[in-house]
This record gives sequence, structure tokens and C-alpha cells, in this order.
Amino acid sequence: MMAQVWKCAGLRWTTGGGPALVWEGGRTSPLTWGRRVAFAVAEGGVRTCAGARGHPCPLRAAVPGRSTGARCEECARLDRAHSVAADTIADDPRPYHVYLAWFGPGMVKVGITAVERGPARLLEQGAVCFTWLGAGPLMAARRTEELLRAALDVPDRIPYARKRAVRSALPGTAEERSAELAEAHARAVALAGWPESLERQPYRPVDHCAVFGLDGLPAAVGQVSELVPGGVVGGDLVAVAGPDLHLAAVGGGVVVLDTRLMTGWELGAAGDDAGAGRLTVPVRELRGPRVPADVQEGLF
Repeated sequence: MMAQVWKCAGLRWTTGGGPALVWEGGRTSPLTWGRRVAFAVAEGGVRTCAGARGHPCPLRAAVPGRSTGARCEECARLDRAHSVAADTIADDPRPYHVYLAWFGPGMVKVGITAVERGPARLLEQGAVCFTWLGAGPLMAARRTEELLRAALDVPDRIPYARKRAVRSALPGTAEERSAELAEAHARAVALAGWPESLERQPYRPVDHCAVFGLDGLPAAVGQVSELVPGGVVGGDLVAVAGPDLHLAAVGGGVVVLDTRLMTGWELGAAGDDAGAGRLTVPVRELRGPRVPADVQEGLF
């Protein structure tokens, strides 16, 4: 039995501070490239709901291991009822940015985020590069977002599977990576119909390739499907993009762990298996090279 366990609350990006795993109670574990990430899931443990809006789940309800939301049905409903992203809040007095973000070739999206948050939302999403388009009241930002979605034919969401698939094959320079952004920004500011209360902003691309550690990133050969009681995860951290840890496991293969799968589990120090860079949790093979033999498809 583990001497001490901590309940994971996910991964947090802070401007200038980099990524860190967050634990229930507020403790954080900063993540740096080359660091060994190693932990074990408590034997006999149950994954419990993360709660809503900063409040614990009153039922401590169990949630499925493969859920990236880590919330029970009721807490998910409460969280969405107070979500700007879900368009359920109209009276937020804070100013909002409208932005364009690029995740890879052919993957440009439009979105909004509170000005006070700076680029944190873009880091959380794994945006390789982005540019602000304008700033103003929430409803003006929302109307502009809808205008651009229709006029530029760009989405407001891109699946993480698509983002992960291209991270190891991105263009080599910041100028190449931001080329689609430059074109989209020029088309956006030329459109008529922008709300008068939204102040347009010039094209100033910000590149996160170095921040995420994507330069020279090997293609991932597998992706953790879920954590399970007694399972161990270990590997050397080679990149962090959005919620994803790219870990070099035994045999040299890189495996992706979506840290949203960690939320709600009690985790503790790992034994020798994880310390050697092994994974004994379910791993889904990705297209390309085979998953190294030391990365197991399931426990034992």
C-alpha cells in the first residue's frame, strides 16, 4: 500500500510560469523538459468527480476512467451552466479578446478569452501559434466570433486527436507556422459588420513551439487510453502541449498522456517499473511505428 497519495486536479498553464500538475489542496508540481514523470494509481482506487466551479462533488460520484471531463452528470450540468465557452453567460462585465489560433496545417480556429487571462487559454488548448483580433465587451466578442466563423469558414473547436497527429511534423520556422494566421487575420479585419464596441488589434503572431518543446519532437507511437487502479506511468518528459504530456518510454517510443485522464484519481510515488520509464496502463497504438514491447496494452 502506498505511504502517501495525492488527488490530481489536472494541469495548469501560467503565463511565464510554464505547465504544472495541480493537486487537491493547491499543491503544484512544475513540469520541465527531461524530467522523469513517474506515478502509480492507488490500488483499489476509484476515480471520483472533480466537482463544478471550484466546489467538490457532494456525492463524490465515481466517473469513467476514459472520461476527459472527469465530472458526474450533475456537476457537468452545473459547470456548463456557468460557462462562457458554452455561451450560457451574457452579463460578464470583463473585457474579452477575440483570437485566431493555429494548431497545424489547415487547422485555424477562432475563439474568445477574458483579457485578464492573457494567453493562458491558448496554452491550455495547445495552440502552436495565435494572434489577437480585437478586444471588447463579452457580447461584442461573441458576435465577432460568430461573424468570423461564418465568413472565414473556421471552427471554434478542433479535436485533440487532430492536434496531436501533426505536432511532430510542423513547419520548421515561426514564419511558416504563422502563414495561415496572417492570411486569416487579413481577411478578418477586412470584413464589414464588426461590432463598434470591439477594438480591432494588429497582427502580432505569438509562437508556442519552443514553449511546448515541439522542436524535433518524435512522432508519438501510442496514447494512454485511461488510468486504472494499480497502474503505473513513467517516462522522460519531452514535450507538453495543452493538456498533453509527451513521455519517452522504454524502447525510445513517445507516448502521449492526456492529463485530463489523471483528474479525480489518487496517485502516489511509483515503483521501479515506472522509474525505468515503463507504462502498465492501457495504451492505444497510434499509426506509424509500433508501440515498444515494454509499453503494455493493459495491466500485467
